[in-house]
Amino acid sequence: QVQLVESGGGLVQPGGSLRLSCAASGSISSINSMGWYRQAPGKQRELVAAITSGGSANYADSVKGRFTISRDNAKNTVYLQMNSLKPEDTAVYYCNAEVNPKWQSRSVNYWGQGTQVTVSS
Repeated sequence: QVQLVESGGGLVQPGGSLRLSCAASGSISSINSMGWYRQAPGKQRELVAAITSGGSANYADSVKGRFTISRDNAKNTVYLQMNSLKPEDTAVYYCNAEVNPKWQSRSVNYWGQGTQVTVSS
């Protein structure tokens, strides 16, 4: 079994910063890509940022220059540093990981439980 546990969400004023963390644990052989998605009320879940095991990252246009994704492969952890936050960044943020489990050769996609980020004055 594999679990993704997120932390770091909360309430922040416009222009502020937050750092999200997501740690994967369980029967993990390795992890391919890791990423963050978000879903605002009444909207579809969208990709915010993703990073490969080699460190190559891609971002949604709406967060480029403000958000930075990084990962610690030794800790199976991915981070999202969010700066210059805007009210439109308000959403539930979900961690995602493509995991190579120890019990099979085929990778499996896992999701975290989500963490609320609210940007408001």
